[in-house]
Amino acid sequence: MTARPEAVNGAPAIELRGISKAFGPVQANKNIDLIVPRGTIHGIIGENGAGKSTLMSILYGFYRPDAGEILIGGGPITIHDSQTAIRAGIGMVFQHFKLVQNFTVLENVILGAEDGRLLRPSLARARGELKRLASEYELQVDPDAMIEDLSVGHQQRVEILKALYRQADILILDEPTGVLTPAEADHLFRILRGLRDEGKTIILITHKLREIMEITDNVSVMRRGEMVASVKTSETSPSQLAELMVGRKVLLRVEKAPATPGAPVLEVRGLRMVDAAGVERLRGIDLDIRAGEVLGIAGVAGNGQSQLLEILGGYPEKGARLEGEIRLKGAALPLTGSDARARREAGVGHVPEDRQVEGLIMDFSAWENVAFGYHDAPEFQNGWLMNQAAIRADASAKIERFDVRPPNPELAAKNFSGGNQQKIVVAREVERNPDLLLIGQPTRGVDIGAIEFIHKRIIALRDAGKAVLLVSVELDEILALSDRIAVMFDGRIMGERLPDQATTADLGCLMAGVEPGTPPEQAIPPAMGPAGVA
Repeated sequence: MTARPEAVNGAPAIELRGISKAFGPVQANKNIDLIVPRGTIHGIIGENGAGKSTLMSILYGFYRPDAGEILIGGGPITIHDSQTAIRAGIGMVFQHFKLVQNFTVLENVILGAEDGRLLRPSLARARGELKRLASEYELQVDPDAMIEDLSVGHQQRVEILKALYRQADILILDEPTGVLTPAEADHLFRILRGLRDEGKTIILITHKLREIMEITDNVSVMRRGEMVASVKTSETSPSQLAELMVGRKVLLRVEKAPATPGAPVLEVRGLRMVDAAGVERLRGIDLDIRAGEVLGIAGVAGNGQSQLLEILGGYPEKGARLEGEIRLKGAALPLTGSDARARREAGVGHVPEDRQVEGLIMDFSAWENVAFGYHDAPEFQNGWLMNQAAIRADASAKIERFDVRPPNPELAAKNFSGGNQQKIVVAREVERNPDLLLIGQPTRGVDIGAIEFIHKRIIALRDAGKAVLLVSVELDEILALSDRIAVMFDGRIMGERLPDQATTADLGCLMAGVEPGTPPEQAIPPAMGPAGVA
């Protein structure tokens, strides 16, 4: 068994020397050098496909480097697998959590770290240790709760607790705020600062420059598999980091002309939904979107936005009861008895919130995913058969225009980074020129260059006279892209604002179910997530 390297006084927590890794012809990492001082929060940024996750997967033992050396605490180590990394004091929290949904928090924490054949002593010891860790690091979570009943923010706490329970001194977090609300992200940052102050070393992989500037001590920039810069965060700026990431100047704001709305495209009246469990998810939604405008829906996740998108997209939850009226360009759309295909034929494009569950078939190739839903279009037919050559050519052109990396249409969707998976979905839906585009969390887990590109495509669609319904938990994105903003709380539209007249405080009150100016004693309690946590 590989022992934890003995730390050398003054040595960095992590040092990588000349790390290289290739996957066939793709050079994911090329001669990477990296030093991470002990007791710091170190950011690693780069475009999608820059090699960040590959590098951290090498450090965590998922991949073996083709060349190079790893030192932990000043001592060289060969990391054969994740168990070797764990024994060396390294923990990793992945963008997509590695939790067993029908296990309890306690069972997930001890899974793979049991003391022996009898679980009772392991569970008892873990319960006491979790109580200590929760108190020390603000990681409170019910040890007996089922994972599937927890909010996303609490599931992330469980992942951190798993690493700390295994006595991790080094914690790697991959896009940790990609699925968190602003309040949950702020709480996570408090946790990370507390861990750093206790002497832990944190590596933060993120695309969000605001987070880098707010939370990190140092930041390293990767581009196309190489390390191009490592700097103190206090000595750089978002614009400098963006240029280092992309290799060119990047607009950090959305440039757009004022909207010129036309005729109504989407009209929703009195839309109600009661799910299969009898919970009322939508409580009388009224909204309109006109041609040539973006309506942004702001709100804390879990307040009905997902259900609204699913119903408009033609695939409401099975067993749900629906009431109300939906009209597209004046024609009534059925609430039930329809499907996503019928919606597409009516002129609705849909970029779903969860690209991996609803937007892609992960084991299928990029060219197949680009065609899904539109594979029966006339240009893709060859008599009774699909014209695969035409589909492949169309997919290759979209992949090139959207700068999907690597630009290989034969590669399975699961082999692309999250941001490049998102580009595939956006390319498929936007390029069909829909009358109405439904787009949920368009830039979740997407790098700064791709964010700029996706935002431009949304505005271009608007300027072409199309209607866009945008759902995002990123208030900055809502404010930047929207021509009007509607705020959802507890299945209702709490209010509507114009972006140039809205403030973060004003929108925050509406997101919490409170009309601005309401006396505190009359305020509605904040929306509660699945775990009963705001």
